[in-house]
Amino acid sequence: MARRRHQPAPVEGLEQLCAAKEVLVSTGSGGVGKTTTAAAVGATAAAQMGIKVLVLTVDPARRLANALGMERFGNVETRVPHEAFVAAGADPQGELWAAMLDTKQSWDDLIRLHAPDAATRDAILANPLYQNITGKFVQSHDYVAMERLYEIHTSGRYDLIVVDTPPTRNAVDFLDAPERMADFFSSKLLRWLIAPYSSRVVGFASKPFYSVADRILGTQFLEDIAEFFMLFQTMYDGFVERARAVTELMGSNQTSFLVVSTLEVAPAREAEYFLELLSARRHHVGALVLNKVLPEVLLDRDGTRSAKALAKRSPELADALTGGLGLDADVRHVSHVLGEIGDRYLDYQVVAAREAEQRKELSEVPDLVLSVPYFTDDIHSLERLLNLGEQLW
Repeated sequence: MARRRHQPAPVEGLEQLCAAKEVLVSTGSGGVGKTTTAAAVGATAAAQMGIKVLVLTVDPARRLANALGMERFGNVETRVPHEAFVAAGADPQGELWAAMLDTKQSWDDLIRLHAPDAATRDAILANPLYQNITGKFVQSHDYVAMERLYEIHTSGRYDLIVVDTPPTRNAVDFLDAPERMADFFSSKLLRWLIAPYSSRVVGFASKPFYSVADRILGTQFLEDIAEFFMLFQTMYDGFVERARAVTELMGSNQTSFLVVSTLEVAPAREAEYFLELLSARRHHVGALVLNKVLPEVLLDRDGTRSAKALAKRSPELADALTGGLGLDADVRHVSHVLGEIGDRYLDYQVVAAREAEQRKELSEVPDLVLSVPYFTDDIHSLERLLNLGEQLW
């Protein structure tokens, strides 16, 4: 019986969210800091909360290793050394681990798990089409990522798993992959492909297709396809059961989503789309993280008055400044600089006001809306990740 879901109480901070959930899924469009945010949340939770955290990336881009200060890691979880935290000026209370999905290895592990017997397992792994087909059909990468997440979660090895997903539109495939896999195993297409070879009798209606296919592809190729899918059919129950379990995990109170975006037009539109999608599916959205946000001080009215004064009264202010401080500078140049400062401040105010309105529009679904300012340097070290985590915390 499926567990009844109830609406969880809103969380009041990111630390509370990390304490309340077992899986956090970081989503967002490309280039908005999604991977960095996932790593920062995981690193800070491990450093401050005394828990064992895994950051799992299913994004094919290999950015997470650099962000964590590691040369590389793969399908097997790798611990970020305690010494790396110490070098970053931290005294971690917990442990941080990282893994990046290896599609081939994960599929091999799935076959070993779901195959009904050793003979079927070996036949699938030895099938000449296995390596190629599993990498291409039914969002293979997305499905095996969900399976890997489910396997790690049910193992109980970690208190918190932070998942870095592909960009937003692909993240939808990530969420839908288990259901699509279940649908594929029960599809008419699959039955149509294997029926002639499982029965060894080709019906009259299907003869023209198989005659053409045989001439183009060859009998052996068709038989290899049929054998592959017939072997896969033996694992139907295991795959479908796990697909349903994974889907249930995504929608359970154990899981929450972090939607990461900037307030530029295209990323903000993607964030709005995904927030609406998650809300419609009744997934819990714990936080919206907005990167590269202008500071709220730009909206201060005293700042507005000061900027207008600089822009309007720059000649007399320049004269007073150069005279009062004894500056050896052309008053006209100083006046121009002061006027430009005032005008640019007012320009930034317009952008900041627009951002504030966008933030308000996006804040209906998530429990938390967190803003991260511009950083002058790229975040490519554990120390900078922890600094970012402090901003989010």
